[in-house]
Amino acid sequence: MPRSIDRLPKAHLHLHFTGSMRHRTLVELAERDGVRLPAALVEEWPPRLRATDEKGWFRFQRLYDTARSVLRTPDDVRRLVHEVAEDDAAEGSVWTEIQVDPSGYATLFGGITAFTDLVLASVEEASATYGIGMAVVIASNRTRHPLDARTLARLAGQYAGRGVVGFGLSNDERRGDTAAFAPAFAIARRAGLRSMPHGGELRGAASVTAVLEHLHPDRIGHGVRCVEDPAVLAAVAEAGITLEVCPSSNVALGVYDTFEEVPVRTLMQAGVGVALGADDPLLFGSRLAGQYAALRAAQDFSDEELAELARMSLRGSYAPAGLRDQALAAIDAWLAAPPDQP
Repeated sequence: MPRSIDRLPKAHLHLHFTGSMRHRTLVELAERDGVRLPAALVEEWPPRLRATDEKGWFRFQRLYDTARSVLRTPDDVRRLVHEVAEDDAAEGSVWTEIQVDPSGYATLFGGITAFTDLVLASVEEASATYGIGMAVVIASNRTRHPLDARTLARLAGQYAGRGVVGFGLSNDERRGDTAAFAPAFAIARRAGLRSMPHGGELRGAASVTAVLEHLHPDRIGHGVRCVEDPAVLAAVAEAGITLEVCPSSNVALGVYDTFEEVPVRTLMQAGVGVALGADDPLLFGSRLAGQYAALRAAQDFSDEELAELARMSLRGSYAPAGLRDQALAAIDAWLAAPPDQP
């Protein structure tokens, strides 16, 4: 019997806020307030998704926005964060970085600052309750004006060292000009935050090049399509950038047709750090442990390879050094223990 993935210590570095919600929580909150959910979020869940064209991405975004609409009270936000902590801890995560764009919630929660305060307080509570380290990444939206990103970068900078570890750029990478977001990332870096933009998922290696040139990333969300250009792959490896790879969303959105095609081994063999993430488990139906299980099942990843993925997730994280070192030692212990008995 293989070793339990749930007992493998790991970090979770690519998880979006609303997309982290439990499916049953979505349904309960919708029923409470009379929100009519589409069939794709109820009886046909998880939804069938493809985002290889604009129509497919629009459908994905519409479902995400519908799910976000059920978060209406501070207790809803606290519940979501506590359930994330509980679920990730149960799957072996010792450190979770959750990504959120406060502007998407500002109207109902008194503005971007009030909402950020609420999220950070909820993260602190959940971390203590479930014994898991947690931090927040403030994300801007590349479908909105770059000036909005600067506002969010300044907001994020106010919380540097107080629960916020990085600044991101998400949504459809086929939209917007990557270079136009450079000033926002410069603001965040000056405040001491890490750069964590998305790139190289819906567009190819050129998207990764643009991120490298203009946003100076410490990590890249997705980034898998850098393998399409050996020079870009080598540049990512040389820069020591960790890629947050999300196999379930890659397949669900049509970036790859099967789990066998997701190029995790290619990245590892090139010397690129890989941190597996669930992205939006509410829409893709698979949480963190499922990403490891998919590689074990589809690509015959050994326990030694899974352990190395867990190590890379921790090395690519911004967890406190003591927590990280303790978890790395626990990974060695997981690997040294005999396989689970049937």
